[in-house]
Amino acid sequence: MTRRSNDWPAIAAFALLVAVNQMLWLTFAPVTTDTAEYLGVSEDSIGLLSEVFPLLYVLLAVPAGLLLDRWLKEVLVAAAVLNAAGAILRLGGDAFAWLLAGQVLVAIAQPAILGAITKIADERLAPGDRPKGIAISSASTSVGTVSALALGAAIGAEQGPATLLWIGSLAAVASMAFLVFALSRPAPQPSSTVTAPAISELRAVWGDGLIRRLALIAFLGFGVFIALTTWLQVLLEPRGIGSDQAGWLLAGMTLAGVAGALIVPTIAVPRAREATALGAIATIAAGCCLLLALAQTTTTAGLPIVVFGFVTIGALPLLLELADRRAGRAGASAVGLIWLAGNAGGITIALLLQTLTDSPAAAFAVAALVVGLAAPLARGVALRRSDPPIQ
Repeated sequence: MTRRSNDWPAIAAFALLVAVNQMLWLTFAPVTTDTAEYLGVSEDSIGLLSEVFPLLYVLLAVPAGLLLDRWLKEVLVAAAVLNAAGAILRLGGDAFAWLLAGQVLVAIAQPAILGAITKIADERLAPGDRPKGIAISSASTSVGTVSALALGAAIGAEQGPATLLWIGSLAAVASMAFLVFALSRPAPQPSSTVTAPAISELRAVWGDGLIRRLALIAFLGFGVFIALTTWLQVLLEPRGIGSDQAGWLLAGMTLAGVAGALIVPTIAVPRAREATALGAIATIAAGCCLLLALAQTTTTAGLPIVVFGFVTIGALPLLLELADRRAGRAGASAVGLIWLAGNAGGITIALLLQTLTDSPAAAFAVAALVVGLAAPLARGVALRRSDPPIQ
């Protein structure tokens, strides 16, 4: 079949859906205290509204990948509808139960949305532009995070959580409509022309040494990223860095991640230097954590935080692209495994750092050790363009 021109509108619609899904996830992160007071519940209860996402992701990542490998368009549309339905459900009343029910629906949609990052690039873009499409969709995860933080800071404190819920609902409905419209156009390389893998064949993917190595790198690298995002403010507070300053540092880290996701793959992928880049990223990230162990001011913490965000988020499209290329027609399942590993690492390492919050220097040192373990693993992930996929 002859490939037609690139379908960038579909990539744009998908990237918007990714960003909105992330924004809905973190709606309450910057306004936890205000939302707890508004609803008359504890801050721990509000934290559950965000914590439900990684928990459900670990459970649903692989099933979502299986479905995406068979019915990409249909599953994506269903996920967009769930995303919008969850956002609307959050408007149901001034009760915690409505918020939790809405967040659960959005969390169920998330594995299907993020798991499609490489698959939609396969369908809608020519091979030479595929890494660029993956980079754009990967960067949108950070765009959604920044949007949640910025909206919470600019609107939440002044107008309360209700305004944030309305904004989220409108954004979710708009992204759903845009995606449905964009995917109504025929795909340049429709998935129906490719036989989806059977469950028995996926055992080869899940048992492949390269994909297991990529998953372990994701567990270590993104585990540390998620853990530091969770505990950065607590770890920096003993150095006199307040919550407002920590919020700006987190925003800077995330914005740098957007740039990293767009820049790193454009340098590494065309030169087939993914393994070298991942090794360098792990080493640089470990160095940044060690600098944070020594940082005593916002200024000295700022540079390592920004660099850490740039390199760790910059590694995401590399991991996803390598997993997808290695797995072939089971690409979405392999990508789901990478996301699963990253979320599992986030839960595990966040719990580890939680035990060290009374000793920030030790916590940052442990983070450096954990992410540094990914450097030797990266040497074994080289994949030549001529290497055939598993499936």
